[in-house]
Amino acid sequence: MPSLRSTNDFVQLLQKEGELRVVSDLVDPNLELAEIQRRVVAKKGPALLFTNVKGTKFPVATNLYGSEKRIHLAFGEKPVQTIARLAKLAKEIFPPTFSKLWKERSLGLLPFQVGLKHVRRAPILQAKVGTVGELPQLVSWPKDGGPFVTLPLVYTEHPKSGNGNLGMYRVQLFGEKTVGMHIQIHRGGGFHYYEAEKENHSLPAHVYIGGPPALTIAAVAPLPEEIPELVFASFLMGEKLRMKKDKSVSPYPIVADADFALIGSIPPKLRRPEGPFGDHYGYYSLQHDYPFLDLSHILHRKDAIWAATVVGRPPQEDHYIAEFLQDLLSPLFPLVMPQVLGVWAYEESGVHSLAAAIVKERYFREAFMGALRILGEGQLSLTKCLLVTNERVDLKNFSETFREITERSDPRTDFFIFSNISQDTLDYTSGTVNKGSKLLWMGITDPNKPIPNPNLPKEFNGRFQDKRFENPKVFLPGVLVVKGSEFQPNDRLAEVLLSEDLGNFSYVFLVDDSEDAVKTDSDFIWTMFTRMEPASDVYARTETIRNHIAYQVPIVFDCRMKPWIPEVLNPLPETVKLVDERFGKWIESL
Repeated sequence: MPSLRSTNDFVQLLQKEGELRVVSDLVDPNLELAEIQRRVVAKKGPALLFTNVKGTKFPVATNLYGSEKRIHLAFGEKPVQTIARLAKLAKEIFPPTFSKLWKERSLGLLPFQVGLKHVRRAPILQAKVGTVGELPQLVSWPKDGGPFVTLPLVYTEHPKSGNGNLGMYRVQLFGEKTVGMHIQIHRGGGFHYYEAEKENHSLPAHVYIGGPPALTIAAVAPLPEEIPELVFASFLMGEKLRMKKDKSVSPYPIVADADFALIGSIPPKLRRPEGPFGDHYGYYSLQHDYPFLDLSHILHRKDAIWAATVVGRPPQEDHYIAEFLQDLLSPLFPLVMPQVLGVWAYEESGVHSLAAAIVKERYFREAFMGALRILGEGQLSLTKCLLVTNERVDLKNFSETFREITERSDPRTDFFIFSNISQDTLDYTSGTVNKGSKLLWMGITDPNKPIPNPNLPKEFNGRFQDKRFENPKVFLPGVLVVKGSEFQPNDRLAEVLLSEDLGNFSYVFLVDDSEDAVKTDSDFIWTMFTRMEPASDVYARTETIRNHIAYQVPIVFDCRMKPWIPEVLNPLPETVKLVDERFGKWIESL
């Protein structure tokens, strides 16, 4: 399969494969386009090419990665197979023998296929526009602070070492020559800006849109800092990534085949309000002061297509990207974290709210050491709640994994809350930005001991004394979900629930709508883990033993909405009605 170097290349392939629908009607990028995208995603529908977008001459492509088939068309099986082979070779090569090396001889060609290649002519330099107002002005949710680039690929370099980083940091379109830079300190671009600002220097930056699909995947991949994302993109493409040097445009080399490039610099010590923005947690992230990028050039290919997506309550299109990346990189986890056999971050929680891992337990509490390795590793360090077992479960199957944890966990020794630490910027459950807590919940099998909880209750037949509790639902054996009254400051309702007769249920989740919360694994994950901060929302009777907090069952988790958690994302009724009238029958036919 030939390499895909532009969004147009990918769109043509999808059209050939019957994976694309062209929307030629005039569509408003303010809310209408996003509502169409969400409806199509909910139907597991095709990629979309909007050829007549109000206010711009550029076509817009969405849902490009919204299925396993389209991910496969973009990247094939070779990257997954190659990484698996590399991981296997790293474990089995020692002692090296001629037969081992000969068997994997094709891997020796990788250095000649992967990397950067400088070219004399670059499609990205073919054309330019004068202001960001000429670009598609995509507004996804009613209370968004303005139009955003929704698949931005932000490239920066460390001011001293020159090491590059390609990340997906959201970009708000402000004015004629200015865009926002949501570069969080937890990530590579944030580190680069921190170093530049410390010296009172501006930081050059590129924002790419489109280009090789591999760029998009590389930008969101949780790679170690030492692995350049541009080189990883080249690996996914199966050929060297084409770059163009032009000092009159930028001190950095430019990705030659990008569809668009917004080029400029981020001034030090200056901020402006950015947001709100409906993000992938399913809530609005609020307005905060962030750096911004002053643009010197807005470049595009002649056949440029604006690649976009819409995020919101999961699952959305990014679900398939997250799954592909985890499948791709999972063979590497045991190499960098020897006690860890597998990790899965649940995209339904916004990725960082919940992950589960299979770890080794060859000696007492080796699993704990493995868990700490995970919580200290790159983007995994942002994990808020980590479930850990040594059972060979299918981590993608949340119910199976959670059942193993609850059956094998003794909260007196296996339940840990770490307070006063960093938390993902987009997670507001602590009521503060970047600060919060973590929960480590272990369920380890000891072959010398019986399973702690083999007979967890499957039915709840009790009656609540307090009328504020109603509609109890059993999600899994031993796991009860209870509807409570709306959260009020200092209502201590979780403590009241703790005093009720809970019928031997070990883990009880207090929610606003128990019916909705237990419909599917995805609903449970999203409701429980995006509205709960461990240090403030976990309630149990405890005692302190050797300076360790020993938790006793039942444990109550207060997963109701709180006033400081931003609003859940919902479209405007008039937008829903408009899309129903214009595109409803077509969408239903997909």
